[in-house]
Amino acid sequence: MSALARRLQTLLEEGHRQEITDLRTDARFEQAGRSADAAVLIAVTDRARPGVILTKRPHDMRDHPGQVAFPGGKIDAGEDAVTAALREAEEELALHRHHVRVIGTTDRYQTGTGFNITPVLGVVPPDLALIPNPGEVEAWFEAPLDLLMDPASWAENSVFWRGANRTYLELHWQGFRIWGVTAAIIANLGRRLALTGSVHG
Repeated sequence: MSALARRLQTLLEEGHRQEITDLRTDARFEQAGRSADAAVLIAVTDRARPGVILTKRPHDMRDHPGQVAFPGGKIDAGEDAVTAALREAEEELALHRHHVRVIGTTDRYQTGTGFNITPVLGVVPPDLALIPNPGEVEAWFEAPLDLLMDPASWAENSVFWRGANRTYLELHWQGFRIWGVTAAIIANLGRRLALTGSVHG
């Protein structure tokens, strides 16, 4: 296990020993009868300045078209969250599961569109030859982990949605807009990791 993987594992384990009652969620906006379990892979690149692999969804997709996302999707019958996240990363980016050192799962995120998402944190080698599946991924990019984990990097905005104000985080990075569910999952993970110190400590 690399030094980065060991550090992230320690931070995640210690962070989850603490109770946080105000993590971000869109549970109050969920419509009855639409719930489905899903998983995403938070793939951290093992380099001097670690990054996080993110994708941009095609504009013609049914769910969250054109948005920045983690590789991921619905959990199929017989799968757990880790298996689903690794499968989806292979399907979307040809990121083979043997490259992923799984660190663990973190807080589930309930979206307003009916998905209960389990994020799976993992470490991957840098500079993999990823191949986006054009049916699911318009583009992919890597954003610095320290930038994403820093609350000061994010702007908080609000929009009126489904009869109430919904606050959301937003960050622009090299022409990509990271916001919504992806930003909220990042923020929740950042709170877990920040409880016990720096990722680089």
